[in-house]
Amino acid sequence: MINRNKDSKNNNYRILTEQINLTSNELDIKSTNEIVNIFSEADKEPQKAVENAIPEIVNAIDEITVRLKSNGRLFYIGTGTSGRLGVLDASECPPTFCTNPDMVQGIIAGGIPSLTKSSESLEDLSEISVADLKDRNFTNRDALIGITASGRTPYVLGALNYSKNIDALTISISSVPECDSTLNNDIDIRLITGPEILAGSTRLKAGTATKMALNIISTSVMIKLGKVYCNRMIDLSVNNDKLMDRAIGILCDIGSVDKESAFQLLKKTNGSVKLSLLIALSGMDVIEAKQLLNDSNGNLRTALITIKSY
Repeated sequence: MINRNKDSKNNNYRILTEQINLTSNELDIKSTNEIVNIFSEADKEPQKAVENAIPEIVNAIDEITVRLKSNGRLFYIGTGTSGRLGVLDASECPPTFCTNPDMVQGIIAGGIPSLTKSSESLEDLSEISVADLKDRNFTNRDALIGITASGRTPYVLGALNYSKNIDALTISISSVPECDSTLNNDIDIRLITGPEILAGSTRLKAGTATKMALNIISTSVMIKLGKVYCNRMIDLSVNNDKLMDRAIGILCDIGSVDKESAFQLLKKTNGSVKLSLLIALSGMDVIEAKQLLNDSNGNLRTALITIKSY
């Protein structure tokens, strides 16, 4: 059972993320080695928290995939660290998976300035989050992940309530048990990491667990959308030397072509690794391969299975 510490000043019980971590007591007089070891031990807890939430994470991935396959979009919304983590994950999707920037979007209270400057005063305004969603034309075809470590942030709660009311897919990520906060959602992801090393500083264990969960969710959704073949990114944007080298490596490994042939294929397909792979593996010309990919909803494995079935 969770121990809920009593705050003697206001006689209220502290929620889990505000409780005192006894393993880091007198942290200010510890040696550097002791501090680092405390952190090292504590950072094993986010992995366990994610593991305990696997059923809910799996459900979220499958339901988000359904929305995105029907031309819906995925939105993250949060404040402070939670908001920044959402914006970070969303911003990684276009360069990693060549997605349209509209497909996955991150919303943080206060907008772009809040990425580098705190805007705590906006956290308490639930109506602002609704306006932010409306500004993005958020509809019931879309999916929302509201991130609030405490489970009590009004800005995020307002967004969750609005999303649920219009029948959009509504997912919450928090780091407190239901006894601390009941959230309005379709899928309730609870990443329980316990009291922080610095009491209340949820950018630590809670933030780490959230980052891990978002990595898993967005990457898994992109896999299901056909943007990965085996364990390779085949929809990456080839727009610098590093990514060109990566694309050539993928073509050499999977397509069994030499570097010069890989380079020429990428030139022929305007840098499309997926299309180049299909040509290398099938012997088709560009037009035929492009048509087959379109018929296969952009899924390389489906296209290759289609060829084998003939």
